[in-house]
Amino acid sequence: MAPSFVFPAVILCCLFVFPLTEQMQTTHTQLLLQLRKQLELPKLLDAWNNTDNLCYSPSSPNLSISCDGTSVTELKIVGDKLAKPGAYDGYSVLGMTLSSGFVVDSFVTTLARLTTLRVVILVSLGIWGPLPDKIHRMYSLEVLDLSSNFLYGAVPPKISVMTKLQTFSLDGNYFNDTVPDWFGSLTNLSVLSLQNNSLKGLMPASIGRVSTLTELALSSNHISGKIPDLSRLNSLEMLDLRDNRLDSELPVMPKGLVTILLSKNSLAGEIPLQFEELDRLQHLDLSFNLLEGTPPAALFALPNISYLNLAANMLSGSLPSSLACSSQLGFVDISTNRLSGELPSCLSSNLNKRVVKFNWNCLSFDPQHQHESKFCQVNHMDGKDSKRKNTPLLVAVVGGILLIMLLLLLVLFVSCRRICRRTIAEQRLLPKSAPDNSPTGISSELLANASKQGQKVTNRADLHHSSTVSYLQAMLSTGQAEQRHIIDPAVLASSSQESLSTVISITGKCLSQEPSHPSIEDVLWNLQYAVQVQSTADGDQKSDILSQA
Repeated sequence: MAPSFVFPAVILCCLFVFPLTEQMQTTHTQLLLQLRKQLELPKLLDAWNNTDNLCYSPSSPNLSISCDGTSVTELKIVGDKLAKPGAYDGYSVLGMTLSSGFVVDSFVTTLARLTTLRVVILVSLGIWGPLPDKIHRMYSLEVLDLSSNFLYGAVPPKISVMTKLQTFSLDGNYFNDTVPDWFGSLTNLSVLSLQNNSLKGLMPASIGRVSTLTELALSSNHISGKIPDLSRLNSLEMLDLRDNRLDSELPVMPKGLVTILLSKNSLAGEIPLQFEELDRLQHLDLSFNLLEGTPPAALFALPNISYLNLAANMLSGSLPSSLACSSQLGFVDISTNRLSGELPSCLSSNLNKRVVKFNWNCLSFDPQHQHESKFCQVNHMDGKDSKRKNTPLLVAVVGGILLIMLLLLLVLFVSCRRICRRTIAEQRLLPKSAPDNSPTGISSELLANASKQGQKVTNRADLHHSSTVSYLQAMLSTGQAEQRHIIDPAVLASSSQESLSTVISITGKCLSQEPSHPSIEDVLWNLQYAVQVQSTADGDQKSDILSQA
């Protein structure tokens, strides 16, 4: 009985599997054709017109598709948009980028639907805009190369969750934020290349914890500060930090390095003796820095060294006449330094067709292309003297800045103190709102302060205005009809006649020229009385309105 069930089961599996396979193949083909459309139909992709299954489309060095069954696993497209503008403002550029209708967010959305992709290489296609965070949806990616495009802004932080990533390259774009500090979470990363961008800030220490790195390339950016500790990167073979703004001393280097490129920075100090232990080193470029001291003789004799460039530094002293050179050494440049003495024989002979550049030092060899010995000695001393002279200048500048800051703080303190005193004085003249047990509801403390200030107030000359007193007396002597022409209608409508008369009367007494003026207590009492009268009048008015209703 069992074999009778096997045959129908196989038939059912075939019925389900073959349609699913065909549907997946159709979906992937449609997505690739959609990507082609979003890339604005480059001629390079015309080859896709000749086949129904793009997994079997012809390959070339610039175009290839790899599949695992019907699933697309690798996509490589290298375009021809190599030209770069001098400055890029973040918009489409005719003939260099894709058109203004291109939307990088939609493009990445389509790309992320190819969930089986492990390798994506999209180079020189004119892709422009900020790289969206959704790039992390391509969780199976092992290689991501978007070099030579027009991507800008920050490197998306969500790339940190793409833990399968082994090669990450964004060379030749316009990323202008800081160097990300989350590379330590990419535990399989072996190649990190962010060259020729506008990245700024410090080089994060977390890079020194990516133990799987074999290549680290951050050249031609605006990275400043010091080179972090890279000594634990035992797999690192290539380090390229050229053309930045690094200004520290040379750190301890991993012993497995084959290539070190640190030219065109502001690195200072002496070349560490630890460099003599880099037995695998083939290519060392420390040119155009501020390195001092005498270069270690063992650098020239490293067993695998073939290229050594120490030009345009401040190296001084003499190379030993017994200097030994590696048989692999084919290029040496020690020009434009402050070296003196004889040129060692292994650098002066033409054995092994070795290229040696040594001009513009103070060597005794080929004096026509050397400085006089005084140049190196004077400049060497000047360097020390300049440091000594600059130290007091720096102290004076810092002291001057601190003195100016201290004076500003003193002025600010005095101003604040005056303002505080003025505010306290004004508050003392204001009545306090907290009531006590006084029969009039007026604070006894306020009355005490008022009695002290009463005499001062009554003596002020600016309160004696005879015309104002006459005006107020006229208001008291006129009837309500005449007062309507004198007093603000809004005041008349909201005040009773008795309370209004009380206020006018006490005001007139305060402004009169008579020797005896009412005290502050009298003034406050009359004002309190006017308020009570007004409150009674308002209550009566409400009662009349309610009774009429």
